[in-house]
Order: sequence, then C-alpha cells, then structure tokens
Amino acid sequence: MPTRIFIVDDHQIVRDGLKLILGEHPGFEIVGDAPSGQQAMEEILRLSPDLVTLDIEMPGIDGIALARQIKAQAPHIRVVILSAHAEAHFVRDALQAGVTGYLLKINAGRDLVNALTTVITGQIYLCPEVSTVVVREYQRHVHTSPSSASGVLSEREREILRHIADGNTTKAIALALGVSAKTVEAHRLNIMAKLKMNSIAELTKYAIREGITQL
Repeated sequence: MPTRIFIVDDHQIVRDGLKLILGEHPGFEIVGDAPSGQQAMEEILRLSPDLVTLDIEMPGIDGIALARQIKAQAPHIRVVILSAHAEAHFVRDALQAGVTGYLLKINAGRDLVNALTTVITGQIYLCPEVSTVVVREYQRHVHTSPSSASGVLSEREREILRHIADGNTTKAIALALGVSAKTVEAHRLNIMAKLKMNSIAELTKYAIREGITQL
C-alpha cells in the first residue's frame, strides 16, 4: 500500500509543487492538504494519514505547535517539517515536538522522496544543513553551564519564553499553544522566578543569548 500523505503549507504554490513531486512516485498517495493548522487538524484526525508534512511559519497555529498537537492526539502519524528555516531554535523545538524529519524547502525537489521514504521506515531524516545545526547545538550545550535554559526551564517554559521574546501577547501565546491565558501567565511567572528576572526585556535578552529565539 502507498504511504498516505497530508500536506500543510500556507502557500498554494508549495502545496501544488509537493503534489507534483510526490504524484510521480507510486509509493505515495496525497490524501489531503490544508493552508493552515486550524484547518488541517480536523482533517488529519479524520483521514489518519501515515505522514504529514508541515511548514513552520503559518498564520494562527505554527507548524511546531501543530506537530505537537498531532503527536499528542495521533502519535502513530509521522511528521516531517518542510521549511525555509534552519535556525537552531526552530530545529530544536521541532525535534522536541516529536517530528522525525526536517528538510529545507530549497532541497525539496532533490531530497523530498528520500526524506519521506526514510521517515516512513521508522528512521529520522535531517537534511545536511539541519544536521550541522544539531551537531553545533550539541557541542554548544556540552559547554553550557547548568544555569542555562536547557537545565533550568521545562520544555513548555522554553516554548513560552520563545513566544514572549518574539513579542507575542499572552492571548496570542495561549491561542497558539491551545491553553488558557492564565496558564501562560503562570508559566511566565515561574520562568521569571527560575531565572531571577523581573522584566520582559531581561527575558528577551536571555532568550537570544541562549539561542531560544533570534531577533
């Protein structure tokens, strides 16, 4: 049976291009596509594809938040990020969200079939550019002090800190993560307490220094 794939990207031309590439391969079947996370989640749960490809930057729910929702509600579905971004915080957050593949769009025409074939067999696929980022991140954290964000903050706290540093409001963060505004505010207070910081400006500088966000 062919691998059943669902595509999520806010650009119609990208979705059409992926369909064209994968449509030429007998091992793949495109079962659906969507331009946003909000529209995608219901269809993904209904269709239960084998694999979902996600862009990161999309209106509303971003690709990493959507990946986390997919893995929470349908852990059998494999998720591959297909993005223009290879920055360390994107890669780190994607892997923590449970994705098993990360490919840059610029290489999709050449590497997409290999990436999806690798992932569907249960392996992890990282394109060379992303593999380099992962290795550099590992090397950096080997020499990072225990007081860094990786040792002090939980995964969810790091995620919220990234949103805060990116300038998102409490309401916007709550919407993106599917939690209440009170929950976000509680996390913010915990982050400040753990890091012994008293302002958003301090948190933002810290997030940039630790590679949680890049401005």
